[in-house]
Amino acid sequence: MTPLLAGVLQMIALISALALAYRPLGDYMARVYSSDKHLRVERWVYKAFGADPGVEMRWSAYLRGVLAFSVVSVLFLYLLQRAQGSLPGSLGFVSIDPDQAFNTAASFAANTNWQSYYGEQAMGHVVQTGGLAVQNFVSAAVGIAVAVTLVRGFARSRTGELGNFWADLVRGTVRILLPVSVIGAVILVACGAIQNFSGIHEVGQFSGGTQQWNGGAVASQEVIKELGTNGGGYFNANSAHPFENPDPFSNLFEIFLILLIPFALTRTFGRMVGSVKQGYAILATMGTIWLGFTALMMWTEFHHGGPAFDLAGGAMEGKETRFGVSGSSIFAVATTLTSTGAVNSFHSSFTGFGGGITMLGMQLGEIAPGGVGSGLYGMLILAVVAVFIAGLMVGRTPEYLGKKIGTREIKFAACYILVTPALVLGFTAAAMALDTPADSMTNSGAHGFSEILYAYSSGANNNGSAFAGLNADTQWFNTTIGIAMLLGRFLPMVFVLALAGSLAEQRPVPATAGTLHTHKPLFAGLLVGTIVIITGLTYFPALALGPLAEGLAS
Repeated sequence: MTPLLAGVLQMIALISALALAYRPLGDYMARVYSSDKHLRVERWVYKAFGADPGVEMRWSAYLRGVLAFSVVSVLFLYLLQRAQGSLPGSLGFVSIDPDQAFNTAASFAANTNWQSYYGEQAMGHVVQTGGLAVQNFVSAAVGIAVAVTLVRGFARSRTGELGNFWADLVRGTVRILLPVSVIGAVILVACGAIQNFSGIHEVGQFSGGTQQWNGGAVASQEVIKELGTNGGGYFNANSAHPFENPDPFSNLFEIFLILLIPFALTRTFGRMVGSVKQGYAILATMGTIWLGFTALMMWTEFHHGGPAFDLAGGAMEGKETRFGVSGSSIFAVATTLTSTGAVNSFHSSFTGFGGGITMLGMQLGEIAPGGVGSGLYGMLILAVVAVFIAGLMVGRTPEYLGKKIGTREIKFAACYILVTPALVLGFTAAAMALDTPADSMTNSGAHGFSEILYAYSSGANNNGSAFAGLNADTQWFNTTIGIAMLLGRFLPMVFVLALAGSLAEQRPVPATAGTLHTHKPLFAGLLVGTIVIITGLTYFPALALGPLAEGLAS
């Protein structure tokens, strides 16, 4: 079997598994967020929070809940890291420096999981399990909650009430993320991922010395890092490490976990707005982009450019032999088109065009299918823009799902779209203009520029993967990437929730002969075109200086 055929068969298996899970999971999530009943354990949590889950919130109150919970999460994780040296189960590791503790706290609370440290050499069991793993759950639940709120904005009319943040947060964690994670962790342990609380062991004999490895609750953290599109690895090598991702089956299973909820949420969207066809249109848009990016990545990484490529069967530098070009390419596209950030290979070692594809996936806004929640609400924002453009072309007031898209709505959508490019390009320009940040670059020229551009694209878009080759553990990068992660996560949520509130207050507009059918292939094609044009106009000059220049020169 050729490596390319193996990749095609993996894609067929992956799509089949996602198709089998799509309807039952999507319908189940719709029932979870539409139910007015609460489990006993959920009522205990509400009591601990002092929250009344039956009280409906307007968008501003919902936003205050999101921000208050996230601020507390950042502070808790920051203090936990600063106190690590005094905690039991620290494995002898010292407390984390202030700038790195801020960066990590911001990263995990913002569902980014950017890591400027070696996990197995810096974080003990308490911080890993009681801090980072917990944030993997709740930050993912926050993203789903915000997406569901926007869906309610489309589904409801003549009301400002959009649900209860605390109820949505707890339900998403208890009823969706926890059950699937338990099942997934068992499967990963069966594959060979470790799950323990052992200390540091000296193993092997290397050049006259020994190598040290520590154990940990790896499988349980690995599953939620993928399922919640978080991405932070227990070990520095992330999903390339055999303790996290032992074999080709576990690799494919982890890709399945990454894509599972973001794709299924389109079904949830269709059910909640009363038209599954609308969900299928969003699914088709996401699927088209994902398949296109995967095919492009396969082509670039299998393209032979010399004897070394011929002998290896593709661009194998930086890739694990147990996954090969196919498994690495599929994983790289899945992780950068979502907000996962997990890696099973070094993206810096991909071909010039291959590295550019990973960057472009993040710069699209990670919407195909995107992060848990963030992918859906990002795609719906772009759907609003596409409807607005269509309305301008035919000279009528744009409508989407029975709601008029007026000046107020399009301003919220425009502000949402502008946030992350401003952060990415602004911080990249500052880093390239100053001497100190440039000292962290391992490479010069186009590839060195790509390292900086990738870092801020990853941070501001809440991805968290690294291009490698960049020393990001400096005060400059820890601080600026930390700021980019927080602003890139929570500023867009302000505009999403404001848009949801504006839509929910409207009266439904009856469909007429001139209404654009947003559930048909024509609209899906328009939406794909809108996404490509907006991203191209925004990022093409920067990409031309980095991965495109490198790819054309090779």
